[in-house]
This record gives sequence, structure tokens and C-alpha cells, in this order.
Amino acid sequence: METATVSNETEYVPGAWRHEILRRRTFAIISHPDAGKTTLTEKLLFFAGAIDRAGSVRPKKQRKTATSDWMAMEQVRGISITSTVLQFEYEGRLLNLLDTPGHQDFSEDTYRTLTAVDCAVMVLDAAKGIEPQTLKLFEVCRLRRLPILTFVNKMDQPSLEPVELFDSIERVLRISACPVNWPVGLGADFRGVAELDSRRFIPYHRMGGYSSGEELALDSEEFVRDAGTGNARQLSEELELLGGVVASFDRERFLKGEQTPIFFGSALHDFGVEAFLNALVEHAPPPQARAGKQGPVDPLEAGFSAFVFKIQGNMDPNHRDNMAFLRICSGRFERDMQVYSARLGKKIRMTRMHRLFARERETLEEAFAGDVVGVVNPGMFTIGDTLSAEPGVEYGRIPSFPPEHFAVLRCLDMSRNKQFRKGIAQLAEEGVAQLYHDPEAARWEPILGAVGKLQFDVMQSRLLQEYGVTTTVDFLPYECACWPQGSAEALARVRWPSFGFGLVRDHQDRLVCLFRSRWDRDHFTPDYPDIVWSDMG
Repeated sequence: METATVSNETEYVPGAWRHEILRRRTFAIISHPDAGKTTLTEKLLFFAGAIDRAGSVRPKKQRKTATSDWMAMEQVRGISITSTVLQFEYEGRLLNLLDTPGHQDFSEDTYRTLTAVDCAVMVLDAAKGIEPQTLKLFEVCRLRRLPILTFVNKMDQPSLEPVELFDSIERVLRISACPVNWPVGLGADFRGVAELDSRRFIPYHRMGGYSSGEELALDSEEFVRDAGTGNARQLSEELELLGGVVASFDRERFLKGEQTPIFFGSALHDFGVEAFLNALVEHAPPPQARAGKQGPVDPLEAGFSAFVFKIQGNMDPNHRDNMAFLRICSGRFERDMQVYSARLGKKIRMTRMHRLFARERETLEEAFAGDVVGVVNPGMFTIGDTLSAEPGVEYGRIPSFPPEHFAVLRCLDMSRNKQFRKGIAQLAEEGVAQLYHDPEAARWEPILGAVGKLQFDVMQSRLLQEYGVTTTVDFLPYECACWPQGSAEALARVRWPSFGFGLVRDHQDRLVCLFRSRWDRDHFTPDYPDIVWSDMG
């Protein structure tokens, strides 16, 4: 869908810019932990020629770990902790791939990332199907009406029956599923996939991939010999069953988020990845119009606009700086451009703009709608900021998730207190945690609120790795926070509880009430109807 609807008053971008915008494809990869998301990400990069082998970036071969999981803690634990941007070219398209954390404790970072894409890739473990975190992330995609392509991974390992997988996708996710290929055999007996449109069999080789020309017609004797008589018979029965219940691929339904094409394969062994990449490039939409407070903003409008969806510090030991991630929504962005900040109400000169490939960066002279770029942040940008060539454009606020765990973080070496404060401020700015303090305390000790407990491990690890600060965490007996909003007189009349309750201030010096339980909060707040109680900071 390489068209965009604009009003008669819209000023179009020049023809060369239009071509650049329409060749962009910006998508995120989502999954439950251990479904193979990071492996699929690396194999997509490999087949696109962006890396020579998994984990090795082609432009800088001497760096062996510049993959999507670049943090020390990610490499040690084998999980994705932070969203990563990987920009690369393939078949005349420029792809912006955003790898997201799969663990539920980092769902806030994933949510922000999904606000910056036009499409999503959902990775499922063939043995587990729809898992809880997959369902949560899918609901976010549904909310944004994102088109979704599905890759069922690990077909060469013990797995559910493909009909059962297909049924769970439709039943649990409530979306029309359209298989593009279908597995022949399962687990140790996995022989390959049958392409439904071409009626061809693609054989699987455990040691990697297949060679062009090995495809076999499903009605050939060679197919029955290679697949095995039992597998060939089962495939015929399953395809007959599917023929009566499966709708053909409808791109319009796909673009509305109503239908997902399904691909089966094994990312670890390179099987099905190249075909999936080709389908992704073919079906994923170009940059789409984005809702602003003033109405939809078309990507082909000449005026530049973008929003900040992520902030990350200390990505590279050689660049101890702070990077803001921008999703460009319309027009063209160029180096040294002056842009208007809707939040600050003034213009800012953007001197350094970077193409990102995990932690690697490359200076850019220009970027277009659909791109995700990094700009060095001298403390001027916050998550959710709108930037535009001229005033009048503003995108919606990116909400924060209510924290569910609270703790005091203490520095064990007071000679590192300056570095400790700097690190805490950086992590709070990135949205890793919400930062509070007790104004009545004898000394400043940060109280942190997070969605998941694993986030505290991340904070401690990063403070040690990036700032040389050793810390200890003391958890507090609270599970929810409320921001009371009302007149000073109304707040002065509140009789705060003496037990199971705490009063602190956030980083904007706003009053925050911490409750031991949601029951305590719901029991207390109705007593003061003239105060608005918000659970979002």
C-alpha cells in the first residue's frame, strides 16, 4: 500500500523524498521469552547481508558482540532487556527493525517501541503456542491496529500439532490466520514445508537452509520419497481440512490488523527465514499517517515532524553520552536542522543525528519519514516529546505504566556518591524506573518504583558497569502509587493514614502516595471526592 491520503491543502514532499519515504519499512519483533526472537532477528540481518554471521556487524568486523542484545547483562542472562534499533537495506527497501524485550518486567519499554512502528513480527515457539506475554503484546498491537506477520519457530524440535497451533492463534488472539506454508513432519521427523500457493515442497536440512532448485511438486513421487509416505498422507489430509476453513490472504485485512499470514520454520537452522524476510518486505506497509492532537499527520507532508519514544545512555563505552530515539513521522530531517519542541515551546538546533545498528552509530546527513534515528541528548529531550519544523504539530503523550514494586537503592561506597546520583538520574530519565524521595528523610536516598522486580537487577548491573557504583536494594512493602491532584486547601484537609502508607515526592516534586495494597488505596481515596487520584505519573 504505497499511497497516502492527504487533503487538498497538504504540501507534498518533492518526488525524490517521496521515493525515499515509500521505501521505508519500520517494524518491531515481539515474542514471549525463549521463543527465538533474538535468533530470528540475527538471521534476518544475516540474510539481508547486514552481518557476516550471527553477532558480527559487517561494517566493523572487529566488534563481535554488536547484535541486538548488546548490554552485558543481556549477554550473560540470554534475555533482551532493552529495545534496540537496527537499520539495514534489503531488496531496494530500507528497513528499521526494532527488537523488543520479551520479558514482562520490561513491557513498558516494549509498549513505547510499538508506538514507533508500522508493523510487527510475532514469533511463536512451536511447542508452546500463544504464551501470556505474547498475548499481552498482541493486545497492544491490536489497540494500535498494527499489521502482524507470524513466524512459528523451532519446528525441528518437539512441537504442537500445526492444526492446534493454527486453531489457538485464531481462538486466543481472535484474528484470522492465513498459513503461507505448512509443516511436513514434526520435531525430529520435520522434513520441510509445503508452500500453499505454489504447491511446492521445500525440503529441510538440519545443517542449514536449502538450495534453490530443490523444491518438489507436492504431487510428485520425489516428494513422497523425501517426505515419507506417512507425512505425505498427513499433509494431504491437513491441507484438505484447511481448504474448507482458511481464507486466502487479503492484504487489506492484513493492513487493518484483522488477518495474520503464518510462516513455519527454524530460525536457528536458517530454515524459512529468507522466505519470511521476502514476505515481510513485500507485505509490510510503508510509513503510515500518525494521529496528532491536530489530526492525522501524513508521512508525505513536506513539514518534518517526529516524536521521542526512547532515551538510552552509555550505549557505547566510546561514547558516554545520552541518546534520544526519534521516530520520524513526516517529511525530511537533516543535520543542523532547527526544530520546534512542543514541550519546551522553543526551537532547538539538531547538530548530531545518527543511524543506529544496535550500539553502533553512524553520522547521518538526512533521514525521512519512517526512519528511527538517534540524536545526542544534552538533557533537552524526554520520552514523548514532539519535534517539528514549525509549531502546530503535537503527538499524544506516551503513558507511563503504574509501578508495582518499590525499593530504596543505596550506594555502598559513599566516595562514589556523585556517580551514584548521576546514574540514578540517567536511569530515571530513560524510564527504567520512576524516581521518588522522602522529603523528611535525614539524607537523600532514592526510592525507585518499577513494573517488575527484574528492573532492579538491571539498575544495579548498569550502575556497576557504567558508573562503577556498587549498590544494595531494600524492598519496600508497597505495591501501588497514587498522585493526588487538587487545591492546596483540599490536600491540607486530608488525614493521611498512619499505617500501610507512605508520602514521597517524585522527580517533579509532586506529592505521591504509596499504598501497601490496592485495597488500601481503593478504601482510602473515596473519602476525598474533591481530589483526583491518578495512578499514572
